[in-house]
Amino acid sequence: MHTTMRIGAAAAAVLAATGISAGTASAAERGHSAFDRGADRVVFAQTDATTGNQVVVYHRGDDGRLIRLAAYDTGGLGGVLDGSAVDHLASQGSLTYDREHQLLYAVNAGSNTVSVFAVYGDLLRLRQTLPSGGTFPVSVAVHDDAVYVLNALDGGSIQGYTVEDGRLRERRAWNRPLGLDPNATPQFTNTPGQVGFADWGRKLVVTTKANGNDVDVFALGYDGAPAPAPVVTNLPSAVPFAFVTEPDSATLYLTEAGPNAVASFRVNGDGTLTPLHTAATGQAATCWITAVGDLLYVSNAGSATVSIYRAGVDGSLQPIGTAATDPGTVDSAASRDGRYLYVQTGGQGILDGYAINRDGTLRPIGSETVPNAVGGEGIVAT
Repeated sequence: MHTTMRIGAAAAAVLAATGISAGTASAAERGHSAFDRGADRVVFAQTDATTGNQVVVYHRGDDGRLIRLAAYDTGGLGGVLDGSAVDHLASQGSLTYDREHQLLYAVNAGSNTVSVFAVYGDLLRLRQTLPSGGTFPVSVAVHDDAVYVLNALDGGSIQGYTVEDGRLRERRAWNRPLGLDPNATPQFTNTPGQVGFADWGRKLVVTTKANGNDVDVFALGYDGAPAPAPVVTNLPSAVPFAFVTEPDSATLYLTEAGPNAVASFRVNGDGTLTPLHTAATGQAATCWITAVGDLLYVSNAGSATVSIYRAGVDGSLQPIGTAATDPGTVDSAASRDGRYLYVQTGGQGILDGYAINRDGTLRPIGSETVPNAVGGEGIVAT
């Protein structure tokens, strides 16, 4: 951790009681309540550094600009997939905020572990670093009390957990191998890209990228346990990478890195996908996607751009425009109020900030260099 600051004796005592070190108490000095649970106006960025993974915390000002506060060790190591350049994990969702339980989950790809932080405003406390149930974890998702981690190597797997008393409990029976080709190369295009929930939390979705060009959908039991095997939808040459789902419908929006496009699908009750609409970005390496209301922001790593679309109720995709970023556009996250978008760029480890205009276009508001984060992925905004 860095940025040691002076705090009052009473505040120090409370911090000690909660297990938070005085070195991260800048929130108290700014007048924020460091003792209220839950993140507010914060951006978390993961470094994925192979010398020691960290989560860097930024405060978001009224104008959307970021102020770096502290960096927290995850207790694990970052990792680098063979063939990757600006996207060492080649995934979406490697850092996830659990708002209901006020926990932050971070994958440690180089250590095959997952870290669990308790969130106190803009302060973090490391509660657990536990096995990921496989090799090279790259993505984590949460719905209610169920948490799933996606492991990318050795054929890929998912591992499930439940949240109990602010900690994760590994459910060994909730591990499912994906059966991907473990020898397919290059790794960064032949490893699974994301795990996430769909259909109001009743299904778990996994993208395989070029290793099968499939979208796997596991039905989930009432307790969150996955079906023995997924329903597989094959999308030839699509390289399905990342996705977002609408919270109040069965629509899924998917990036397809093969044709550099965004596609919408309906997730059916039996786990199959019905294609709805497709829109080509005209950019290179279309891989990541973030939803803000009916707006979709799609990252193009090879073009250093974000493509913008407005989604219709029927899954249609209306192009709005593009915005330039620093080199190596990767994962992104929007503030909860929908006013700001923050985009990780892996070329130099720069975090680009934008104000979201009423028409959905983006206005640059400043950039921050995240320490030791070249090629890093994983971002959360509140």
